[in-house]
Amino acid sequence: MTSDLTRKHLEFHDTPRAMAAMEVDYPDGASTGWHVHPRGQLLYAIAGVMIVRSAEGYWIVPPNRALWLVAGLKHDVKMSGAVKIRTVFIDATAVHHLPTRSCVIEVSPLLRELIVAAVRIPLDYQDGSRDDRLMRLLADEVQVSDVLPLHLPTPRDLRVKLICEAINEHPSDVSTAGEWAKRLNVTARTVHRLFVKETGMTFAQWREQARLLFALQGLAAGKRVIDVAFDCGYASQSAFTAMFRRHFGKPPSEFYQSTGSIRLQL
Repeated sequence: MTSDLTRKHLEFHDTPRAMAAMEVDYPDGASTGWHVHPRGQLLYAIAGVMIVRSAEGYWIVPPNRALWLVAGLKHDVKMSGAVKIRTVFIDATAVHHLPTRSCVIEVSPLLRELIVAAVRIPLDYQDGSRDDRLMRLLADEVQVSDVLPLHLPTPRDLRVKLICEAINEHPSDVSTAGEWAKRLNVTARTVHRLFVKETGMTFAQWREQARLLFALQGLAAGKRVIDVAFDCGYASQSAFTAMFRRHFGKPPSEFYQSTGSIRLQL
């Protein structure tokens, strides 16, 4: 992160107001570098896809989604495509009932317009003013937004971590939990138990989620659906499309064309 941008962030955290919004644009492939914020951050992009990494795992944040990052969480944001970030810093000690954990939320058309409008509000807006009411309404919308499972948790157990790193590097790998168990000299039952304990997901669920997030990056980069399907280990485009539709309610070819809401289901 450049020193100029760091200074700009400090200005937005030092304001006496509970909320402050800013905008910043990045080219494809750019990265913010690892950093933390003393306030909670609603990270949203009106264009492009963000890949956000932290010690908790990582998130893929496509358009019409926003990432709520709790204060103090060290993270890095990498850009896929030209990304136009519109972000809101919120003092969670002054604005209550916000998510207590970092998560991706659904951005309604109203919330989107509130975020876009918020970046035009000065840091010293007056209590009770239109700007103040807009910010309060924005916080209300965050509080009622649906949380979406676009997070891939990182396990701590070295055995599970080895499997997860291999899947992330080669999502087309179709090795079963039993095959991984043999390589690690443990039982398949142990692999399944460790995955649930470490990630809250079964082995199959974690791998499918990893493939889904990998696919979102490929689709954002403009790859053909059939190529993304094979890269993710699916034997056919139809099998991949069925999985994608089950999660997003529509085929991958339509995902980035939509401006409406899509509810994710596991």
